[in-house]
Amino acid sequence: MERKPLPLKIQPPAYGNLVTILSLDGGGVRGIIPGVILGYLEAQLQELDGEDARLADYFDVIAGTSTGGLITAMLSAPDANKRPLFATKDIVPFYLENCPKIFPQGCGCLGSVVSTLRSLTGPKYNGVYLHKLIRKLLGTMRLHDSLTGLVIPTFDIKKLQPVLFSSYEVAKHSFLDAQLSDICIGTSAAPTYFPAHYFKTGDKDGQAHEFNLIDGGMVANNPTLVAISEVTRQILNEDPHFSEIKSPVDYTRFLVISLGTGSDTSEIKFNAKKASKWGLFCWLYQDGTSPLIDVYSQGSSDIVDYHNSVVFKAYQSENNYLRINDDTLEGTLSSVDTSTKENLEGLVKVGEHLLKKPVSRVNVETGRYEPILNAGTNEEALKRFATLLSDEKKLRESRSPHDKRGE
Repeated sequence: MERKPLPLKIQPPAYGNLVTILSLDGGGVRGIIPGVILGYLEAQLQELDGEDARLADYFDVIAGTSTGGLITAMLSAPDANKRPLFATKDIVPFYLENCPKIFPQGCGCLGSVVSTLRSLTGPKYNGVYLHKLIRKLLGTMRLHDSLTGLVIPTFDIKKLQPVLFSSYEVAKHSFLDAQLSDICIGTSAAPTYFPAHYFKTGDKDGQAHEFNLIDGGMVANNPTLVAISEVTRQILNEDPHFSEIKSPVDYTRFLVISLGTGSDTSEIKFNAKKASKWGLFCWLYQDGTSPLIDVYSQGSSDIVDYHNSVVFKAYQSENNYLRINDDTLEGTLSSVDTSTKENLEGLVKVGEHLLKKPVSRVNVETGRYEPILNAGTNEEALKRFATLLSDEKKLRESRSPHDKRGE
């Protein structure tokens, strides 16, 4: 049976002036960093609109890859009262409680050796706890159940092509209406860390479709551009929800917040002199990390930020695009799986400190984030965006012939 999307909680852009997009990078335990940022943003919205305000009430699209995909589901999957399962203030405690069980740490040098040897013959982690946790959290909810539009990238290792689980495509391609738990497990299946994920769905004609998925970071660790492209496609397809957005490339109508999970761009981490001697094993494992995975995820994230920065500036709408990321992580803070109490608490502090840092953009020549003149701090920028989001929501509700729940 074909599944139809539920009525939107947030009124469609056709009743407003902007298309609102939230994007969350992948990064394992470093998902704590955007968790802190999101907590601050939602708190600002609650100051403006009341304590029941949730991010899913304000964003047309929430996109997330890997750990960002899990947070995306937590923000938009409905509870029994058709409200989001999690308030953003609960995301960081969720990570602090569960990361040590998702990424169990070995004891001492022997534990490190055992972990390395295990990685040679299979995934570093079996994923059992993660899978059970996600199944328990999301139950049998499917993509169409989400309270707002979702876009979650994955990669099908059998077909060697990306698979985008998009709320906008469910009505046309019903086989994409998979369980949110399967989607989250699939987008989190980072090679060398977790096993690939297999499942089947059926379409409206009873045809079975199989998926053989690995980490969405293989194609879009920063899914911002994917989310914008999905919206653009709906405009091209004359989706009535976007009927007032006349040009598919009118970036002046986009309001985008893109959150990274941090990185270490220190020049002493890797260099050509070292890498020129590496074989297969060293590219997969070096000093507790996987250089090959780091290259894919960091390179794709930064080039998306660079593209968006240029395009938004070209349309004189750079104030509608906010990218928040920290490229100064050092030591285990840059790891995707170091789940010690000290490291996890350190990531919380990174997020809190990041709020106080100036708004920055990546310089692709240096690979470093550089402050934007007169742009203020990330905290100040989020306050401004919260006001824009609140105003947009109120405008849509005032123009809509229906109540705010679309009933």
